Amino acid sequence: MSQANRLVLLHYEGATAVVTLNRPERHNSLVPALLQEMLDVLAEVAANESVRATVLQANGRSFSTGGDALGFVQHAADMEPYAREIVGLLNQVILALIDLPVPVITAVQGIVTGGSLGFVLASDIVLLAPQASFAPFYSEVGPSPDGGWAVLLPLLIGPRRAAEVLYLNATIAAETAVAWGLANRIVAADQIQAEALAVAQAIAAKKPGSIRHTKQLLHLNRTDIAARLEAELDHFVQQMVTAEAIDGFRDFVERRRPKAEVMT
Repeated sequence: MSQANRLVLLHYEGATAVVTLNRPERHNSLVPALLQEMLDVLAEVAANESVRATVLQANGRSFSTGGDALGFVQHAADMEPYAREIVGLLNQVILALIDLPVPVITAVQGIVTGGSLGFVLASDIVLLAPQASFAPFYSEVGPSPDGGWAVLLPLLIGPRRAAEVLYLNATIAAETAVAWGLANRIVAADQIQAEALAVAQAIAAKKPGSIRHTKQLLHLNRTDIAARLEAELDHFVQQMVTAEAIDGFRDFVERRRPKAEVMT
């Protein structure tokens, strides 16, 4: 498969690996093929001993809008195995990002919804464009949280804030995300990918052994995270086979999209 046809692109800028989500026509929404490509790319990066840092970015207006709603509707008849496959792969990607021996700097240029938040939560440094935002949509559409919304988000912003966002389907605006500790800082949209690369290259110039051990220490709770992501998966599958969730995705695809409140 040529690079242009891939759902996840990989290239190198010196000692920095640059990973790019490349499904812009579907807002980089998640399907099993994209998640499997992501796992393959991260395995290649992890095996490359010359890599000292990784940038994660996305093509198009959106960073990533979670599981492709159309995919769930198309798999209504075999929802249980499909839901288990897609969230199982998502959990593997989250853990692969955490397990990378080098820091991950993520540039979020647009909206992030649903399970795609897991990419951000598993990153080490997060830069946001002013128009970037985060919204769950679970309580409005019908599934149970996945992608670390119930596991990793409370560790960053606190359980009370996470509960309010999830229960009310609230959107976290960029400035609020920085204030709450979900992201590091806001960068102009036309500069965000260049700035992410500059941060990665600055890290790549540091002592690699020190960086590697620092990342390991920052993720000492990895075993607990893995177990709790598995619990998220089980709850997601249980809820996705219900009429509430299946009908909710059908409504969403038919453009009766619910609106999220904005947390400011």
